[in-house]
Amino acid sequence: MTRHLLNITDVTSRELGLIIELARRPIAALGRPLEGAGVALIFEKPSNRTRHSMEMAVVQLGGHPVYTRGEEVGIDTREPAEDIMRILEGYHAMVAARVFDHAVLDRMSSVASVPVVNMLSDRSHPMQALADVLTMTREFGDLAGRTVAWVGDYNNVARSLGEACAMFGAQLRFACPNGFGPTGEELERFMALGSPSVESTTDPALAVAGAHAVHTDTWVSMGQEDDTAARRAAFADYTVDESLMACAADDAIFMHCLPAYRGYEVAASVIDGPRSRIIGQGHDRMHAARGALAFLAGVR
Repeated sequence: MTRHLLNITDVTSRELGLIIELARRPIAALGRPLEGAGVALIFEKPSNRTRHSMEMAVVQLGGHPVYTRGEEVGIDTREPAEDIMRILEGYHAMVAARVFDHAVLDRMSSVASVPVVNMLSDRSHPMQALADVLTMTREFGDLAGRTVAWVGDYNNVARSLGEACAMFGAQLRFACPNGFGPTGEELERFMALGSPSVESTTDPALAVAGAHAVHTDTWVSMGQEDDTAARRAAFADYTVDESLMACAADDAIFMHCLPAYRGYEVAASVIDGPRSRIIGQGHDRMHAARGALAFLAGVR
């Protein structure tokens, strides 16, 4: 059966642990499972970390990455997503896409005979979650029983992070304004995935109290630019600053998937301070991608 990685929950907890272990292995120990093979990388949305991390991960596994802009393939404008997938699988060992609509990935994977990888969609960002877990396990070791706090918009990054942390047995806390948080169904899903405790609040200090890792993201994601003023007003009390970080555990770290907007979702003194792990977190995007692609290529 062809395996895909559209959401973190496409793998089991054991497999998630294996991907993280593969990400930490020396490159030489992984072999070259993509030797002589291509990997298509389709970008409807631009990216810095995703493009570089994915291209280098493919190269490190012996493959050849082919970067393609969204307008070049024209998903559902020039050609249906299904036709694009059926053609590309004749050239490549895997197809990865960064898309606006998650349903496009579902359609591509439904006809695919090679793995399809989600490099970001409106629903999920599994590659970022893998990197985040890798960074946190480097810092703390086992995440079981640790508390991970999210402050701000419950978006695609928050959802995938929550899934991964729950599968590793971490406690989850979300601090979001009314109307921007997870649903009760989402919270129950995290419990079912393995989190021993899941909480949602509108009070950032409550969410961060004693937390070991504090995460946030931009308040205005790509495609939401028309709502910038309204969203900044809604999130005005959700800046991760020094006073909020003081509520966290003494060894707490700050994390952000980037790009960051200092003075809005995070204070410069925090993101550029000693607790910040954003650079290592960004570098872990490459290692996590290498682990994920190696797993999909059959490395065990």
